[in-house]
Amino acid sequence: MDSDSTAQGAVEAVVSTRARDLVEGFKVRRVLPSVKRRMVGPFIFLDQMGPEVLRAGRGLDVAPHPHIGLATVTYLFEGALLHRDSLGTVRAIRPGEVNWMTAGRGIAHSERTPPEARRGGSELFGVQSWVALPLRDEESEPGFAHHGAEELPVVEGEGKRVRLIAGSLYGSRSPVRTTSEMFYADATLAPDAFIEVPAEQEERAAYVVEGSVELLPERELYVAGQLLVFRPGASVLLRGAAAKPARLMLLGGEPLEGARHIWWNFVSSSPERIEQAKRDWREGRFAPVPGETEHIPLPASSGPVVVRYP
Repeated sequence: MDSDSTAQGAVEAVVSTRARDLVEGFKVRRVLPSVKRRMVGPFIFLDQMGPEVLRAGRGLDVAPHPHIGLATVTYLFEGALLHRDSLGTVRAIRPGEVNWMTAGRGIAHSERTPPEARRGGSELFGVQSWVALPLRDEESEPGFAHHGAEELPVVEGEGKRVRLIAGSLYGSRSPVRTTSEMFYADATLAPDAFIEVPAEQEERAAYVVEGSVELLPERELYVAGQLLVFRPGASVLLRGAAAKPARLMLLGGEPLEGARHIWWNFVSSSPERIEQAKRDWREGRFAPVPGETEHIPLPASSGPVVVRYP
């Protein structure tokens, strides 16, 4: 089927990724927000990083930049990134681990290839998402939490393996502290194996990272780079449809209250608050990131987008 068509039945919308420059020489594939779907539950942003081979001496360098009103969730399949933030946090993340950074009233951070990976060359492959914060938490104190792979529950059997990154799914709950009801998981599905996406949360989606899946009983095929947004309450059963395993990110949750505005790296229920954040970054009022000497300047324009309608 056409990659941007909308299927009948369980699928409400299909969103295809589009390439964007993260920094010079490194592209990401962005799926949220899009014209077809702005949010899924509290998820307001979803980028696939790589897979990209970083030759020796080369790395990903995202200089310090600001956030408000959201939590960034970084999860890797391959490679490593070194996180630094204005709280003084310095933490490397590796495959199967999760970095959850709560921006709240404001934080700045950088993400770079660690020195040891830069020396020998490496591959970088992962997903970064943003979770919009509920109204009560938009101006909360910023914070950072790291969880190792061994801390995250794994549900497996009958050809599927699901690592629960955040929230609850299949009777398990992640230790990652969230601010709203949600689920976020890394699922691997063997050829001809099945996985159900429970209807416990109102909004649900599956992003195909690798391979392909077939939606049953419709027998519609979906491939890597597509986000399937499911109808509330619909029964969802997916089958691994290729000769190699499929990899999916399962995500969703309850809708947030009211509209959210997104401009560059800022998310808020208030357009005026975003204007304030722009002035604060331009005029140097965000706390600096220790150990960093550069920063990403405020763009001239970032296309303001309003998402989630009450």
